[in-house]
Amino acid sequence: MQPSRPHHKFWPKRLPHAITVPATSLWDNLEISARRYPHKNALVFFDRTTTYAQLREQAERLAARLASLGVRKGDRVVLDMQNCPQLIVAHWAILRANAVVVPVNPMNRAEELKHYITDPDAKVAITTADLAAEIAKADAQLPEAQRLAHIIVTHFTDAFDPASPQTLLPDAWRDWLLTKHPLPQLASGKAMAWNDALDNALPLPPLEVGSTDLAVLPYTSGTTGLPKGCMHLHSSIMHNAAAAAVWGNATPENVTLLVVPMFHITGMVSVMHSAIFAGSMLVIMPRWDRELAGTLISRWKVTTWTNIPTMVIDLLGSPNFDKFDLSSLQHIGGGGAAMPQAVAQRLFELYGLRYVEGYGLTETAAPSHSNPVDHPKQQCLGIPFMSCDARVVDPDTLKEMPVGEQGEIIVHGPMVFDGYWKRPEATAAAFIEFDGKRFFRTGDLGRVDEDGYFFITDRLKRMINASGFKVWPAEVEALMFKHPAIQEACVISTKDAYRGETVKAVVVLRASHKGQVSEQDVIDWCRENMAVYKAPKIVQFADALPKSGSGKVMWRALQEAER
Repeated sequence: MQPSRPHHKFWPKRLPHAITVPATSLWDNLEISARRYPHKNALVFFDRTTTYAQLREQAERLAARLASLGVRKGDRVVLDMQNCPQLIVAHWAILRANAVVVPVNPMNRAEELKHYITDPDAKVAITTADLAAEIAKADAQLPEAQRLAHIIVTHFTDAFDPASPQTLLPDAWRDWLLTKHPLPQLASGKAMAWNDALDNALPLPPLEVGSTDLAVLPYTSGTTGLPKGCMHLHSSIMHNAAAAAVWGNATPENVTLLVVPMFHITGMVSVMHSAIFAGSMLVIMPRWDRELAGTLISRWKVTTWTNIPTMVIDLLGSPNFDKFDLSSLQHIGGGGAAMPQAVAQRLFELYGLRYVEGYGLTETAAPSHSNPVDHPKQQCLGIPFMSCDARVVDPDTLKEMPVGEQGEIIVHGPMVFDGYWKRPEATAAAFIEFDGKRFFRTGDLGRVDEDGYFFITDRLKRMINASGFKVWPAEVEALMFKHPAIQEACVISTKDAYRGETVKAVVVLRASHKGQVSEQDVIDWCRENMAVYKAPKIVQFADALPKSGSGKVMWRALQEAER
């Protein structure tokens, strides 16, 4: 039992302060839900429903296929998809094959994808047909010893019928979702179509993993160029899946709109894993579209929706808003950016819904903080989540700060990751001993009010938050230096009316290219070579960048000038 903290007086009375983490693997959550509710719908995707029994069977068939391709306990498998049923099947198949899921942002381009193949030493990738050529392009640029041996490729139409009258497909998605792509050619490996991969009677390997084994290796960037893998054991993902279900009153009767991306830790843990743990139903959207979202909430009587605030703002602005029936919604919340107070107020006036904001990082398996549903505060991170101890300390002295004073937020609990993959120095730097416990340093500056609620005030780390997507300037700069015309680049944030913040690059061109390359040329090149959310929206040429006496670029000076 944790000692009493100020926020405990606002703790939901029905809930314990901490939970006992199930000592089983994540696979067991699907196995148990499929045994309990075999004929209950687990997934909805356009016109097609998938029961829990069908989901388990598909995952087992793909797991057997992965084993036949040489995937063994602890091997890392790349999973690169937008939201679709196949992502969920593949995620659980990798776990059932005793392997480790490496979720990759599907917006990444070949130059970025190389790192997600080589750093985790992956030999197998599972992807959608629209992305397969980009993975093959990245793979072909690698030394032969580091290349993929197998790639499994699915079309979105493997999971729905575009001709069905139940399929409400936004016009803007038709080419993306319906175009047939040939199987890619791997430089040194083999490609297999999704249906062929599942069409097997291969033996299923014994389940060998448990709570202390590595389960998921999501990547996060930071102050240095290349993203780092966050080692999450079955137990850390299990804790937040189970705790999110308890915290949010999840039952098998919940109907959850799944539109936040599942490659991201929030969509993966707080939505997908939590719903499967509870035996709930997931209504899947491959990406955001306000008209489709309003229609799906109305049709399927969605009860729970985790999102980023820009989605809510967009939906409320739909010209068809009055035609949607959102009365089934019982819980709505999210994070990634603050919800504007006026929008939160409108939600409450229309539906009696309080928007519940939370806070977490890839390293904390999504929530380390959440607002109590019964007593939320607006534009607030919330209180430390179940089983979590969080403090605010002076970043230099590591002494705890008094109420209301700014310091670095540190976090301890079963949701915290095990460390950075192959980065012992980075792992050592990310943790401190405090009150006899191992705390993770978030790099976010915040304060605690007299009620024990946490508020973010600034960032210790250099990071841009664009509509909930985290952009790390050092990573963008490292990619930009590959442009033949760029001598120097410094990436900073600038205000954006819709995204909150967006990406700006101050660039010094090589003398040989001055007058031959425009700002727009650089923007276009960036969009070709990096995920679109990372690519600078604004490029400004400069004769020189401000530098310190030691020759380091003074990014803070540029950032302050921008503000």
